[in-house]
Amino acid sequence: VQLQASGGGLVQPGGSLRLSCAASGLILNNVAVGWFRQAPGKEREGVSCIGSNGFTSYRDSVKGRFVVSRDVAKDTVYLQMNSLKPEDTAVYFCAAAGPGVCGFSRAMYDYWGQGTQVTVSS
Repeated sequence: VQLQASGGGLVQPGGSLRLSCAASGLILNNVAVGWFRQAPGKEREGVSCIGSNGFTSYRDSVKGRFVVSRDVAKDTVYLQMNSLKPEDTAVYFCAAAGPGVCGFSRAMYDYWGQGTQVTVSS
């Protein structure tokens, strides 16, 4: 199983990016998918997730700005990030767990992508 996160880049404060998570060897439509991020010198933290039943969750600092969604036809999970702030700068990872609801415990995720860099700076 391999996960591929993509879509990162350099954006000015207030800008937007859309991250994508695709997989080989695994049907993402059938499992919970989480988005995590890790800034330099900080622990990896959960940002958002979507369960196989469509349940979604967000950390407080991104509520109202980030939206997680699925494209069932493409078997891809997206993280739309709006109103980006410098404190959102980090490497963003997608991860896949089993079927069911999602959460922010890293231990529940079996597979991880390699990460994509998001830099918010003027």
